[in-house]
This record gives sequence, C-alpha cells and structure tokens, in this order.
Amino acid sequence: MTPAEPHADGGDKWLDAHYDPVAGLHTFSSCVDLADLSGDGESRLVVGDLGSGSSGMKLKVYRGTALTSESTLLDLPAGLVAFFMDLHEPRIPAVAVASGPCVYVYKNLRPYFKFTLPGLEVNSLEQDVWQQVREGQIDPLTLREMLESIRKTAEVPLSVRSLRFLSLEAGDMDEFVQLHKQQPIRRQTVITCIGTLKKSTADEDGVSCLVIGTESSEVFVLDPEAFIILSKMSLPAAPTMMDVTGQFDVEFRITAACRNGNIYILRRDFDKPKYSIELSSHPVGLVRIGKNVVVGCTDESLQGFTQKGKKLWKAVLTAPITTLASMDLPTRGFQAVLVGLANCEVHLYQDKNLLSIIKTPDVVTSICFGRYGREDGTLVLTTKGGGLMVKILKRTAALDQREGAAGPPASQSVRLNVPKKTKLYVDQTLRERESGAAMHRAFQMDLSRLRLSAAKSYVEALECSLTPMSSSEPLKMNAVVQGLGPAFKLTLNIQNTAARRPAVNLAVSFLYDEGLYRMRNPYMRIPLLVPGLVYPVETFVECTSDKGISDIIKVFVLHEGRSSPLLTAHINMPISEGLTL
Repeated sequence: MTPAEPHADGGDKWLDAHYDPVAGLHTFSSCVDLADLSGDGESRLVVGDLGSGSSGMKLKVYRGTALTSESTLLDLPAGLVAFFMDLHEPRIPAVAVASGPCVYVYKNLRPYFKFTLPGLEVNSLEQDVWQQVREGQIDPLTLREMLESIRKTAEVPLSVRSLRFLSLEAGDMDEFVQLHKQQPIRRQTVITCIGTLKKSTADEDGVSCLVIGTESSEVFVLDPEAFIILSKMSLPAAPTMMDVTGQFDVEFRITAACRNGNIYILRRDFDKPKYSIELSSHPVGLVRIGKNVVVGCTDESLQGFTQKGKKLWKAVLTAPITTLASMDLPTRGFQAVLVGLANCEVHLYQDKNLLSIIKTPDVVTSICFGRYGREDGTLVLTTKGGGLMVKILKRTAALDQREGAAGPPASQSVRLNVPKKTKLYVDQTLRERESGAAMHRAFQMDLSRLRLSAAKSYVEALECSLTPMSSSEPLKMNAVVQGLGPAFKLTLNIQNTAARRPAVNLAVSFLYDEGLYRMRNPYMRIPLLVPGLVYPVETFVECTSDKGISDIIKVFVLHEGRSSPLLTAHINMPISEGLTL
C-alpha cells in the first residue's frame, strides 16, 4: 500500500486519500457502484472484477482501503447495480450482477436469486435438420451444407450450437454431432447492460426495478420482488449503455446507446423508441445531467443533447475517451461529468466548460463518484494496470472556477433582436406564394435572354478579333498610354504564348482620326517573337486638336500580306491636358 503519486494531483480541489497500484482490479464503470450494504451509514465499494477475461471473475466489496468480501462469478460481468428490492427494515440494498444470460441477485452479500432471460425463437428449418440428424437420415457433411443454406436465407439466426458446428474442421464434425444431437436446440441471448428504475417513488431508498438491455435488441423491466417481466421494449440495434430516469408507475425515460452508433430514447407506454439521436461517431460513454444527455464519442469529443435529441454543444478533447461518469453533489446543487482520457487524465466538465484536470499515474478504466465511507464527495478510480485510487473533494473547493482554456464569450449566447415581420414583408410573401410560377417563368426568360446576348457578344468578339488573346495564333497583347499631352507615348506589350513555335512575319497597324491625332509610325513590322518573352513595341502619338476632346485608337496585329487581323485592341485615349492649360 503506497500513498498517491505526487504528480497525480487535481489542483486545489481534490485530496489524495488512497492509491494501491497492485490492487488487481480490472473493471469498467458499468461494474462499479457505491452502496451502504450493512445499514450502518457507511458506504462500501462494490466491484465486478473481470479477472483475466476467461477466469478469476469475482464480486469484490471494499470497506475503506481493505477488501472485505469476495464472491466468485461464473461468467464475465456486463454490469452491476445496487438497488432496494423491498421495504423491509433495516434498509439494506441488494446487488444485481448481470453476467451472460442471467442476473445474479445478492442480498447481504449472499446469493439470493437468479433470473434467466427467456429463450429466443428457434429456426424451424434448423430444428428439422437436427431432427433428421437425430434419426440418422443425413450425415455431418450434408448437415453442414444445409445449415450454410439456412444461415444465408433465413430471417431467424442460427443457434449457438449450429454456428459452432459450422466453424469446426471436417474431422471434428462427427464427434460434435454424436455429443449434441440428442439435446434440444435452444437460442439464448445475453445481457449487454443493466440499470435501475424507481418503482413508484423517487426517494433515495425507494424500491427500484431492474432494467436490462440484451444482445437481441430488447429492453426488459423486471419486478424487484417477483422478478417477472413488467415491460418489454425493442430497439433497432443491441444496446451497449443505458441511463434510466423517472418512475415505472408514473413516467420514465430509458436512454440507450446502441451498437449501430445511435442513441434511442424509450418512454412509458411505447414499445419502440420515441426519439433518436444520430451521432457522427460511435458512443463510448453516456450519462444524464439534469434533463440533458451527455455523450462521449470515439472522435475525441464530448457532446450534449436534450431529451428529444437536439444538439446543444460539443467540446473537443485532447485524447480518446476511456470512460465516463456523472458527478452529482446534491448538497451543493452541482452536477458535472467526469471524463477519463487515454493520456492519463480525468477531466471535469460542466456543460462544455472544463473545471478541473486530475493527473493519474495510469490510464483510468472506471470512474465512480458518490458517498464512500462517510464522505459524500469521494471519487473512486481504477486503472488499466489494476490499481485503485480514491480521492476526496475538498469542502472548500470552488467548483465554478475554470482551469482550462476560456470558452466562447458570453455575448455569443445572447439572442439576436430579430425584428418582427412587417405588413410589407407579409404582403410580399403572399404575392410570392400566389405568383410563384409566373415569377419563375419571368426569371427563366430574362436569364435565357442574358445568355443569348452574352453568346452573341462573344461570337462577335471572336469574329472581329476584339479579344486580348488571339483565337487563331498563340498571341497576347496589352497597351499602356503614358503622358499628359499633347504628346503621348503608346507602348504595346506583345507576347507569344506558344510552347515552342516562334511567331514571324507580324506587323502592327493603327487606325485613328487623322483630324485629332498624328502618329510617327502608323504601321510597324514586328521582329521574330520567341515563346514566353514579352516584346514592347513603342510609338508616339500627338494630339493636334485644341478642343479638349479625345477618341479611340484601334490597334491591329496581323500577318504581313493578310487583311484579317489576329488581334484587335481599342485604346481609349485620355484628354490632352497640355492644350487645356
């Protein structure tokens, strides 16, 4: 027994009460509970230990730091709950352990009752085939072919016996058939999760029903005294986690996370889900905080939803989630979520606000918060290596102080002051509703005209070579005018955009109003144009008018001896400021 590691602290909120790294506890949050099993006001820690996975499964009870009781379990525990099954005094809860197809009920830590799930429907074709084997009509190889055919086509799945037979090698089939052919065929489901539901009162020590989720996608509610099925509900997929709230005789909600990645909400008087929540990734943890549902997902996120499935918030975590548990302090009116992460940390979240970070020496596999011994705010953790940690919340801990990164500003949650609908808006809405078809036709007509006009302009530009790039030769040109007047410098930048072929025998010609402008070289030959280089062609233009007007000068790039231009540019000449001064 060693004290808690010095680096495993949670700020100024938690006291390190106990740490045993070799406790040998291998379990999950669904198999851990705190309950007063002796009626002396001192709560015990009840753990369903998984052992090695194939052996050593035990029900262990801790008092303080000492192991006080051990009971062997026949199969791996899928869940464990403490519940009050009657009104007898003293008020001591029983412990229900879900294991395989059975629920084992322990009272005073002694076996009290065993409930077995009802069997499932057996495929009639499968029964007929095994009957023929029993009568010696078919051999094992024929049996295998017939079972393979039934498995592919039948709606009712095969039994475990048939599936095991199909997995055998040919040499082991005959021995298996001789051993099992005289036994009746049974198809049995197993329990995947377990919870409790108050029967008629919401008191802390009120009688509770057991709620069981099965691999056959069904949910059963069991009577706490007679252990008969009070209610049966079905889900689209097998449930893996459950959270139950309410009273069976009044109104209740069962929130189940299923293997298909969705969350379904069952209500009283409905045998199928009332609401569903579709997640972007599979859930790994599910708790209820007040009227909201908090889900931890495999994409390293924590998400909050309403009871009807509306998403409220999402918090991105720093590592994959290993386990999830609720933290409820009724004396302070405080509720939050404890999240175990794969980076050896436990985060405390209230909604999407990070309140505290607890460092642990190993990855946490289960979390349980509640009254342990005589301390109300006790946090019990088990680690991947089998260790047991106990921490106590300080009475002076300020749970409203955030330790993580600051969240969004408060102004982000302020609702916008959206103005009310005016009479004009309502009238326009009615007009659009009544004349929607006519408005759409008018819009389509105008759009068609616009497209036609654009197509005509494009064709005209191509025919007249009015584009800055030639459609027949790989040439590009732009023009720059410099000067205030009356003399202007006109520079044409011509580029051959071909990959390898040079451009030869080109010329530039200018068309202008000779009453306004005079040019030194209205016609110029262009030297060979090497691909990729920009060639500046310069000339001077003089404005001869003193009326303060300007005009367009047209520039043509053409092959020598041809009248059709390759490129055309219209240069809007500026007004000559030199004559106006």
